[in-house]
Amino acid sequence: MARVTVSKKACTVNPLKMSQPIGGALAFMGVSGCMPVLHGSQGCTSFGLVLFVRHFKEAIPLQTTAMNEVATVLGGLENIEQAILNIVKRAKPSVIGICSTGVTETKGDDVDGYLQLVRKRHPELDDLGIVYVSTPDFKDAFQDGFGKTVKKLIQTFVPEEIPTRRAPQRVNVLAGCHLTPGDIDELRDIIESFGLEPTFLPDLSGSLDGHIPEDFTPTTLGGVTKEDIAAMGGAAWTIAIGEQMHDAAIALETRAGVPFQLFERLTGLGPNDEFISFLSRISGRPVPLKYRRLRGQLVDAMLDGHFHFGGKKIALGAEPDLLFAIGQWLTEMGAEVSAAVTTTHSPLLEKLMTEEVVIGDLEDLENRAAGCDLLITHSHGRQAAERLGIQLYRMGLPMFDRIGAAHETSVGYRGTRDLIFKIGNIFIDQIHEPTPDTWRGEHAEDGTTLATASDIPLSSAH
Repeated sequence: MARVTVSKKACTVNPLKMSQPIGGALAFMGVSGCMPVLHGSQGCTSFGLVLFVRHFKEAIPLQTTAMNEVATVLGGLENIEQAILNIVKRAKPSVIGICSTGVTETKGDDVDGYLQLVRKRHPELDDLGIVYVSTPDFKDAFQDGFGKTVKKLIQTFVPEEIPTRRAPQRVNVLAGCHLTPGDIDELRDIIESFGLEPTFLPDLSGSLDGHIPEDFTPTTLGGVTKEDIAAMGGAAWTIAIGEQMHDAAIALETRAGVPFQLFERLTGLGPNDEFISFLSRISGRPVPLKYRRLRGQLVDAMLDGHFHFGGKKIALGAEPDLLFAIGQWLTEMGAEVSAAVTTTHSPLLEKLMTEEVVIGDLEDLENRAAGCDLLITHSHGRQAAERLGIQLYRMGLPMFDRIGAAHETSVGYRGTRDLIFKIGNIFIDQIHEPTPDTWRGEHAEDGTTLATASDIPLSSAH
């Protein structure tokens, strides 16, 4: 059981944390035909836009209500109304997702009231889905904003009624922000192998997987539609992945009576055994031979890799769900999580197999990472890794100095197996093999000189 502490510094140095509205905007990007909007200044949106473009290397739809000093004081009704009308005219979205920011939350804008007035003034917007989420960036973090947005999408589009009949083959999958588009694709393949039909919310694999569309669209390129979300109430089960999806799963169960199963992580042998067993049970089908074979490959990879993981000290900095998934898996591989830093509170933090989890920044991680064998965090940890003289394995968001971030996979038997290979190879690279220059003339404990290659007669060198 870990002890959770909060950094008491006067300021943040090299931030690990990202804000709630950025997390909310990412969740909206997994909805088809959506235009995410940040209700705040232009700078707030510009920051998020640059961050996402550098990570995904894709065109990112993100708009702003462009609040200035006067509008902030007087209220943002006109800015929200004009932003919605401009977006509808130019982009023709099916959904507009609005996330608040610190400046408008501090002012206390009644955005829900504003939206009611806008709809009364403009009946032509009746078919437009407008979702507002309160995501002040002066509290909580990226994961919190993401989770709140998924919950609000359910509350907005899923009818509040319990259906008389359910489709037994349909399952909802609430995917946390720690899952990449590659992770979602892997999970979709696994679930469909059991004859089930998954609906992912949000579905980043449809919009940010790097595919090239036939025609340009100013909104998201794919993802789950609002009609798909509305139909989630008729599914037989909901699978929630990550503690951040717990509230959203409860909201869906409350509105439509859909039972849910929460998986805190899907990295590692045990969690995937539970996941595969659950899918076999709800589908009534045996586990496909493919996954029996992949499980065997993972067990073999664990046997091969534990020699290199055993006793290694790891410094880990990530959002709570990712921190827990990777931290627990590393412990199972025989490594030690010597330093753990995260961004926000979560019930999972106390379960982590380490002495202390700090809610802080990358400076806190750097101060605790001295003597570790590996640093795992996003790309902003590269300076700390260089100063400490240890290698950096990049995980999380942003990952702007590598390509292929959207396709990194760490879930399922296959993803866990490949993760063992990637990190295990880093540990292998750290082993310095002896060369003639490094071992010639070495001394024994009694002070005598050990024989070198040149001392061995050629006739006996066989």
